[in-house]
Amino acid sequence: MSQSATGTHRKRRRTLSSVVAALAAVVIPLTVGSGPATAAVEIDRYAALGDSYAAGIELPNDKDPGDCWRSDHNYATLVAEELGIPALDDITCGGATTVEMTQPQGTNPPQLGVLTADTDLVTLQIGGNDIGFAEILQECLGSGLWPFGSPCKDKYTAGGTDQLLQRIQATAPKIAATVQAIRERAPQARILVLGYPPILPDTGSGCWPMIPIAFGDAPYLRSVHKALNTMIAQQAQANGATYVDIYTPSIGHDACKAAGTRWVEGLSSPFFHPNATGHSAVADIVASAAS
Repeated sequence: MSQSATGTHRKRRRTLSSVVAALAAVVIPLTVGSGPATAAVEIDRYAALGDSYAAGIELPNDKDPGDCWRSDHNYATLVAEELGIPALDDITCGGATTVEMTQPQGTNPPQLGVLTADTDLVTLQIGGNDIGFAEILQECLGSGLWPFGSPCKDKYTAGGTDQLLQRIQATAPKIAATVQAIRERAPQARILVLGYPPILPDTGSGCWPMIPIAFGDAPYLRSVHKALNTMIAQQAQANGATYVDIYTPSIGHDACKAAGTRWVEGLSSPFFHPNATGHSAVADIVASAAS
């Protein structure tokens, strides 16, 4: 989902909105421990990079003048407040892929451009859009109007090849290159690479019709989600970064749970993205990892 023109980027946002309106939406998830943290080392400049899961799409309040849906209640802002970090360079942007780390996203500059030699903490949450996040959910929600079978899995594994696993494999070197480029631009920084939290429960066949994904597709999508997180973890660790597991601590807080318990929404705003409670929980996890 990478674009370099404003019109194309806004078209992508309208496409996402129409997906939601048709019982579709966005995003793929993961884990990590919780609990407030006190920084063991002083952090003076923190750079937050990533996609809509990092930006805080549709949360109050939009703090950027463009079209990135960057909230002042996203986890990066909360981490900076919790740890007393004086300088936060938050350039997260909805719809971002690894391409936008080094190339403009519409009118928004390349995300890596925010890094300096003084940056001493970087968070990166990217990869979901590289594998076609919105398209996958649109396809799987649309084919889940009938709960039985596994139409989404059947589509993506037709011919004996799992197309989504191929996409994950193709994204691996892009994650590696991104981490390496961060290190080059911010050689003293601690780099935290986040996975994605779960949308569906960690076991079972989902929660149709609350989230209209067919019973047989829920385990398949969960396996794809976990494969994405595993790849991100492997690439982070292989390139000298710290992987932050968001999936595990999010188990039991998926979009099928009741309001007040879930950290990720389903067919309510922010559609298939972390809600305010989710961002607060992730902030605690990141703050602990940064300490």
